[in-house]
This record gives sequence, C-alpha cells and structure tokens, in this order.
Amino acid sequence: MTLKHDGAPLVSLAGLHTRALDQLGLAICGGELAPGSSLTLEEIEERCGISRSVARETVRVLEAMRLVASRRRIGVVVLPESEWNLYDSQVIRWRLDSPDRAEQLASMVELRAAIEPEAARLAATRATADEVSELIALSGQLWAAGEQGDDERFLELDVQFHASILRLSGNAMIARLDGLIGQMLVSRTEHGLVPDRPAGVALQLHVDVASAIQRRDADAAYEIMRSILVGALDEIDILSVAAERDVHLDGVGR
Repeated sequence: MTLKHDGAPLVSLAGLHTRALDQLGLAICGGELAPGSSLTLEEIEERCGISRSVARETVRVLEAMRLVASRRRIGVVVLPESEWNLYDSQVIRWRLDSPDRAEQLASMVELRAAIEPEAARLAATRATADEVSELIALSGQLWAAGEQGDDERFLELDVQFHASILRLSGNAMIARLDGLIGQMLVSRTEHGLVPDRPAGVALQLHVDVASAIQRRDADAAYEIMRSILVGALDEIDILSVAAERDVHLDGVGR
C-alpha cells in the first residue's frame, strides 16, 4: 500500500515502518532513549511522522526484540540491555551504529573467539574430503582478494569462509551462527574498524587454518583460528584509539 498527499512522492507503509523502526532502534541502542524512559503512541507518531497503525506495528517489532515493553497507563517503556535480544541482526546493526561501536564489536569478537576455534577443531575431524577441498579453494580466493586490494570481494569471501567453517563443524547449532558472525564481519567493515588492507599475516592465517583442517590436525586448526580472532581484537583496539585521537584533534581545529 502507498500513500500520496498533495502531489508528494509515493511512500510505502513498509518504508515508513522500516524508517520508524530504525529511528527508534538506533535511539534505544545508542542510549538516546535510556532504560526506563517511556513514550506514548502519540509521541512515537509525532517523533517518527507515522500513523497510529504504523506506530503500533513498530512497537510490536521492538517488543519482539525485547527492546521495549508496553505497560498500561505508562506507555512504551525502554528495557535495559540485559533484556535485549542481542543476537537479532537488526539489534547488532543498531548497537554497531552507536557511539560505543568499538566496545560493542569487541564483545562480539570475544563471542567469536569462544565459538570459531572449536568449530575449526571439529571441522578437522568431521568435514568430508570434498568439503575440505572447497574450503582450501575458498581460502586461496580469499588470500588473492586481499593481496589485490579488492575490498568488496574480500569481505564477501571472508563471510563465506567463516560460515563454511561453522557449517563444517557438523554441529547444527554452531552452523546457525553464520548469520550473526556474517553481520559482525560486514558491520566492522562498514564502520571502518578494519585496516585499510588486510595484513599479510592475517591472510596467511586463513590459508593455514584451512590447511590444518585438510591435514586433520584439530589442535592446529583450533590454535590458528584463535590467532585470527586475537588479531581481530588487537585491530579493534588500535583502530578505536586512532578514531578517538582523530575526534580529539578535529575538536581543536586540526
């Protein structure tokens, strides 16, 4: 359904809903709307420029994410972070759009460090020969994209590579984390929390973990994957400090 008013461009209800959802989601995850604060439906309508029906639908989605709760005689109340569905892809994106994005990303990499090394270890014992062959080929393509400075292709292959290792673990619950980890990889690139060009050591480590899986060396696969993620945490620390320095220098007229 679309709306048109006084010859203005058509605007879809879906578009209005998406815009309102992003506006409120970012305000909550960025701390503008603090836990315990509340809004009425009328205030949401005015704030987002939407109708009552779109406001209700937007609140319904935010409730499903556990960002807010509707309470009688109070309105729509913002819930504390401990209540949020932190694994929802939109919540991940909003958190990474917040001022403390480096801290948020670091917590996500720590989660990866608890999961992906074990996935690599399991892959070394469970993946079939054909699956390992595909992983070796993928690691070579990833290495080449990084060497050539093809950032878009590198990101695409990096997402595929890490998703493949999760899948080759043979554990269905681990494999289902591919979307979560893929969103982390995409978001850190979008926010500049990666070097301008992948380091040669990091590129080689991706090849090495695939080779360890090929050799069926489970311990080596675990340790190499852990090294990749420790390096990712170090990159976040360095880049976030650099970003803070730039902000400070900009503030004094650099």
